[in-house]
Amino acid sequence: MKSLTNYLDLSRQFAAIRERVHETDRSSAALAISSAIVALLVISPMLWLVLRATEVEPSRAYSLIVSGRTAWVTVNSIVLMALVTLFSIVLGVPLAVLTTRTDLPYPRFWTVVAALPLVIPSYIGAIAFVGMFGSGGEVDTLFGTTLPTIDGLSGAIFIITLYTYPYVFLTARAALLSMDSSIVDAARTLNAGPLEAFRRVTFPQIRPGIAAGALLAGLYAISDFGTPAFMGANVFTSRIYWETTGFGREYAALLALQLVAIVAIVLVIEAGIGRDEDATGGGGEGSTIRLGNWKWPAMGVVSLLGVLTLVVPVAIFTRWLLYSEGDRIPAYEFQWEFAFNSVHLALLAALVACAFALPVAYYSGRSNSVVSRILERATYVGFAVPGVVIGLALVFMGNRLLPSLYRQGIWLLVFAYVVRFLPQVVGTVRSSVLQVDDKTIEAARTLNAGPLEAFRRVTLPLIMPGVIAGGVLVFLTTMKELPVTLMLRPIGMETLVSIIWNAQDAIAYRYAAIPSLLLIFISGLSMLILLRQEGNDVG
Repeated sequence: MKSLTNYLDLSRQFAAIRERVHETDRSSAALAISSAIVALLVISPMLWLVLRATEVEPSRAYSLIVSGRTAWVTVNSIVLMALVTLFSIVLGVPLAVLTTRTDLPYPRFWTVVAALPLVIPSYIGAIAFVGMFGSGGEVDTLFGTTLPTIDGLSGAIFIITLYTYPYVFLTARAALLSMDSSIVDAARTLNAGPLEAFRRVTFPQIRPGIAAGALLAGLYAISDFGTPAFMGANVFTSRIYWETTGFGREYAALLALQLVAIVAIVLVIEAGIGRDEDATGGGGEGSTIRLGNWKWPAMGVVSLLGVLTLVVPVAIFTRWLLYSEGDRIPAYEFQWEFAFNSVHLALLAALVACAFALPVAYYSGRSNSVVSRILERATYVGFAVPGVVIGLALVFMGNRLLPSLYRQGIWLLVFAYVVRFLPQVVGTVRSSVLQVDDKTIEAARTLNAGPLEAFRRVTLPLIMPGVIAGGVLVFLTTMKELPVTLMLRPIGMETLVSIIWNAQDAIAYRYAAIPSLLLIFISGLSMLILLRQEGNDVG
């Protein structure tokens, strides 16, 4: 009798185990299907763009692609990307060395100053510099054309470099902090000077970090819309926008595919350059380079960059706010409705992005399968593709499939934001999922909690900080997104960025002052979120 009882107990235990396995399989299948649906939604704009481009008659497509204006746009875009990348390296790497390998006073303070340009969207700096120093700007009007103006392709290169070199600075600085400094000291003992030691020892070690930062700077440069548009530079992003708003959508689609192809080529090149087989870890303490009297010029250079990128734009906008005169334009006067619209759209985008990211991030974090990795990477497509291309693709989709939604509703615009910034939530949530102890979930399952119940009561509270952090990042970056907002916002709906665009287009810069200062404040909040997240990761 006792053996029969034991047998029945074992049978019940095995049955419970089989049921939990079946529940786990069903939940995994549901997660995979949900992730696949999200991934398909994210890549659907690009698929639609390719489909729209293939509808162009081959002979017409060929004539458009090989035309002189296409060649000019291509050359300008490549020059913009190449020079911004080069100048970002020239600025970022020495600054990284200054703040990590020298006796520069107050290195933490100068690190913050050197990273400050990331606080401001480049188009905010562009409108400030164009309004003051561009052709027809206040300085040009006051002193005539004897002074060089900041506009055109050269002006775009200058402004974008000022606001993208921190990518190289931060990645190179991280590489310097993590490398083994003792090998540099060994090179110095063999009578190698500082420059020779850097070229032969340090540079190979930090090359992957420099390549990663250069990739970010280059991709930002070729995908930036606002700065080239404000500067009057004829590059891919500005040309795509103008063709979309005009009658050249076929041409815009072909340009968009060319731009995506260039981005893909850049990613492939970076994958080759940025290999880290030469890099070694360690982070050991090494000797410090003595600057002597050169520390004063060094601090002066870093101070000048901080003044140019933050103090000058804020001062210019403040001046326009307080002292500018001219004909009153009621439509451009600041209204809190503009800020409300921006907040409303950003909040919706953050909520939808969090809902989309949960199944993808959880499936990727709990599974090591190839399918989970592919689906997760598919959600990054919108982040790698320039915003103007996403906007163009959804313009095509909206006109063809959802005309009423495109012309009247805000949900197509919210969807565009989600496609653009979904990786920000996927990344933070996946990191939180990876930190959840499997034993905690198994303990909940042993108490007869199903997969959904265990997720709701155990996993979700643990990963909620990551969900909130990702949602906040989506909210803040959505507030600053320019091309997608301009291309998809409903008629008559104005936001902070659209008012900035309208004020610049009408050369009524004073009306851009309040929205721009608000966006600078919002950008500062996003920087604080990133720094806090970095501190948590280090901890």
